[in-house]
Amino acid sequence: MAKDMTLLWGSGSPPCWRVMIALEEKNLQGYNQKLLSFEKMDHKSQEVMAMNPRGQLPSFKHGNIIVNESFGACMYLESQFKSQGNKLIPDCAEEQGKMYQRLFEGNTLNQKMVDVIYYNYKVPENERLESAIKRNKESLAEEIKLWEGYLQGCCCLAGKNFTLADVIVYPAVAYLFRFGLSEERFPNLAKYYNCLKERPSVKATWPPHWLDNPKGQDTLKDL
Repeated sequence: MAKDMTLLWGSGSPPCWRVMIALEEKNLQGYNQKLLSFEKMDHKSQEVMAMNPRGQLPSFKHGNIIVNESFGACMYLESQFKSQGNKLIPDCAEEQGKMYQRLFEGNTLNQKMVDVIYYNYKVPENERLESAIKRNKESLAEEIKLWEGYLQGCCCLAGKNFTLADVIVYPAVAYLFRFGLSEERFPNLAKYYNCLKERPSVKATWPPHWLDNPKGQDTLKDL
């Protein structure tokens, strides 16, 4: 089954990482994969554009079926391979509701994080505003406080078991700490981060360039 799958991905990209974790959780190792470089603009290559006209990663294909959006790809994999690997959608209605809530809230966390970390990259130097930087950081800080409260020392977002919510949100949490978020100021998030860091699917897909260079950046150290 996995031999019919192709994933084009970039190291450290939370959307790419989500799909890779989902593939591991569903025991779909052995898929065709290709690591591409954002710096070299590989994501705008004809190879990617043929699968993803937006020129974005991940680009995912199963047989003739293309599902490039990471949320959709993860949900597709769980739907098509329900009986294989680990169950990622709980049967319990309460846990399932919480799982979907946290899963889609992950989009807000990810976007607010990107607004801070990549502000200088996205905004030309002559258009950058200190007020915008401050506003973005304050908005991210408030968002992170919500997640700190959600976890309350738990190692999963929707109950006792690892679910699609964790597949979607964990890469963003790891990104926060990669960019200097304080483990002391956010102990619940830190516990979650360090606990799932040891999960086989996470370890197997840890961004290669993070392994090569364990030291991250300090963009979020004062948050």
